Amino acid sequence: MLKVTNTLSGKKEFFKSIEPNKVRLYVCGITPYDYAHLGHGRVYVIFDTLYRLLKLSGNQVTYCRNFTDIDDKLLSKALREFGDENKYQEVAQKFITAYQEDMKVLNCLPPTFEPRVTESIPAIIEFVRGLIDAGKAYEVNGNVYYHIPSFPSYGKLSKQKLEDLCVGARVETNDEKKDPMDFALWKSESEGSFWKSPWGYGRPGWHIECSAMAASHLGKQLDIHAGGMDLIFPHHENEIAQSEGLFNEQFANYWMHNAFVRIDKEKMSKSLGNFFTLRDVFLKFDPMVVRFYYLNHYYRAPLDFSFDDLSAVQKSYQRLCKIFQAHSMIEGLSVSFHESSIVQKMLAFLYDDLNTPGMFGVLFENIQELQNNSHEACLVKTFLSGVLGLSLVPLAEKEVEITPEMKRLIAERENARAAKDWALSDKIRDELRVLGYDIQDKKLK
Repeated sequence: MLKVTNTLSGKKEFFKSIEPNKVRLYVCGITPYDYAHLGHGRVYVIFDTLYRLLKLSGNQVTYCRNFTDIDDKLLSKALREFGDENKYQEVAQKFITAYQEDMKVLNCLPPTFEPRVTESIPAIIEFVRGLIDAGKAYEVNGNVYYHIPSFPSYGKLSKQKLEDLCVGARVETNDEKKDPMDFALWKSESEGSFWKSPWGYGRPGWHIECSAMAASHLGKQLDIHAGGMDLIFPHHENEIAQSEGLFNEQFANYWMHNAFVRIDKEKMSKSLGNFFTLRDVFLKFDPMVVRFYYLNHYYRAPLDFSFDDLSAVQKSYQRLCKIFQAHSMIEGLSVSFHESSIVQKMLAFLYDDLNTPGMFGVLFENIQELQNNSHEACLVKTFLSGVLGLSLVPLAEKEVEITPEMKRLIAERENARAAKDWALSDKIRDELRVLGYDIQDKKLK
């Protein structure tokens, strides 16, 4: 039975869906103003694995992941690239397409729904209207704000008290607000700009979008709401205030959050200039190696990224590919993982809050058994492909162009070996490796 760490309770809990064998899963999507980065990849590989595991467990899973395709960052990008902020949809489409390509090569299954904010405006307006009618929000000069003091349990997800948030938060000076912590549900714009609403022309605030789209596609209550831990506050906290403020029901029973990808012990971010896009990494490493890399780390622990670690993981992945190369996956209904003791041990770790490192530990401890038991190997390969999303297709060997310098070093090394000058031979071998040429020696006769 699946156990997950629920951010709401701060505890590991057995998962039980609202309706038997039906799961409503919402994962916050991207704001498509640039290419997806390593942090995005980690979120969506982790929760794609959760999606696959829930389905394996016999659940009918409705998975919703949104696009925030109208946002200040998009408007700024459109202004920089086209000299016209109204071309934000062209920017959004470019990066949505790129993101979907990245998810495909990472072997992430497409969600049931991928709603866009720009296609959800009527639902958002109705949601905001409902909050005003419920006394949770108010309008001033065409702007609509959520009044945080009207929701006494605000802060329950992030475990922060409202008075502490007021002291620690960076709050913009705004004389319109009844309370400094109140946040925008609808932003007023000039006449004729963006969308017409009961409060005048404008566009949605950031947080209202997910509440409205989740309600439209999954209903008033979710089984699992997930995303990166950077979204806990304020985004997910505000979602709870909005959805529970309108429906008077618990918004999500389980909240799951993955930890950051870090570079040099710091959170990866554009503001620090220390981030890599997925496409940057794919130039050097196969996307399946990247997926395998994410899954080798426990999702709730920070991932300290380095290319050296990725290279080491690549060797482990290539080893698995070669071990399973001679074995076929079991197709269709004929697969029964209960027949595999190794899969059952791996599943025990996976059901324990997606403990993928422990699961891979079981796999590598049983490599010898897999090499001696073809049926077991077929079942494990099918499991790794279907639930972990790993293709296990052997990686293409990169062709190395032999340069004149390499030829010279190879000849010098042969002479050193013939003279049994092993120190010089090893030194030259290391020089060749730096140049991308790896030598596999045969014993001298």
